[in-house]
Amino acid sequence: MGSTKTCRSGSTVTAQTVPATSHPHGNDSRTPYADPVSLPVAEGFLTAAATAAALATSPEVRDGWDLESSCAGLTNGGLANHLADQTTNAVRLLTAPPSDLEPISVVEHYRRASWAHSGPDDDANTGIRDGSNEQALGGYDALVARVAADLEALPGVLAAAADRSPDAVLVPWQGWALTTHDFLVTRLMEIVVHSDDLAAGLGVPTPQFPEDVVREVLALLTAVSVDRHGQTALVRALSRPGRAPSDVSAFGGRPTT
Repeated sequence: MGSTKTCRSGSTVTAQTVPATSHPHGNDSRTPYADPVSLPVAEGFLTAAATAAALATSPEVRDGWDLESSCAGLTNGGLANHLADQTTNAVRLLTAPPSDLEPISVVEHYRRASWAHSGPDDDANTGIRDGSNEQALGGYDALVARVAADLEALPGVLAAAADRSPDAVLVPWQGWALTTHDFLVTRLMEIVVHSDDLAAGLGVPTPQFPEDVVREVLALLTAVSVDRHGQTALVRALSRPGRAPSDVSAFGGRPTT
């Protein structure tokens, strides 16, 4: 596979606190998804986690375990482990004590996260790839066992999460906190995006997710894209491609000025 394939993701176990900086499209850090975790979000997360688990533990993943995925430098086994990490992290972090830190907004989360603004060969992204490939050395059966355990624990974890007080989830690899709802939406984004990455590399259909999940993910990606590129760029990309910039991605690349 060629090196032009790029995938970015933000789950790692290395704490890297990046201070907020000025931004060309404003510094409003209000939380766009500030509601406490609601039943529809919890139900959608359960469905999304189960859908991702079915893909990550599929025979196609088992048979192509050591082959390069659609993400350059990342094996199918590594990508399957990284996809499964999203549910693992939900279980792990939602069962941890609430954080004393004031939650920041989702947009501010991605402003600060170094991987979101880094190239595929920068340390912030190669570290994630290397860690996932190292996880894959444990083999397919270990992934299957981990996924099963996480899916069994998840319903109870989500039910208890609705009553977290204070409503702040520490993201240890970043060093800041999000509300429960916002944290789950960031995991949903990872699940949806990396399910497509994994399916594309395997040559199987991309899993389809519930409409409420997709709405949350698209709202997140839209908010981050507008923050990086501005309203006009995104409106043109969605409605007037002839005047649109070449890139309005929420992650990586250069912000539209």
